[in-house]
Amino acid sequence: MKINGPNQTNFNPYKNQMQKQADYKNEVNKKDQIEISSQAKQLQENEKPHVQRASYVQEIKNAVESGEYKVNPERTAEKMIDFWSKK
Repeated sequence: MKINGPNQTNFNPYKNQMQKQADYKNEVNKKDQIEISSQAKQLQENEKPHVQRASYVQEIKNAVESGEYKVNPERTAEKMIDFWSKK
């Protein structure tokens, strides 16, 4: 029968503590990062105004600033009625 003393080679009481410190160092070194999916990129492209729409909006802005823009009250009323009656 072989009796080993307190100096066993496979026994390390600080092993768990050293492992926790190593794990903590690995976590500290990690950096946040983001990855944008192809669907999100497509949605961002769709949000950009089209050239035709931008020119149309600019024409309306110019007409409003110069005082030439006329509102058609009948058409406005029709659109309001259509909007509020679609419940």
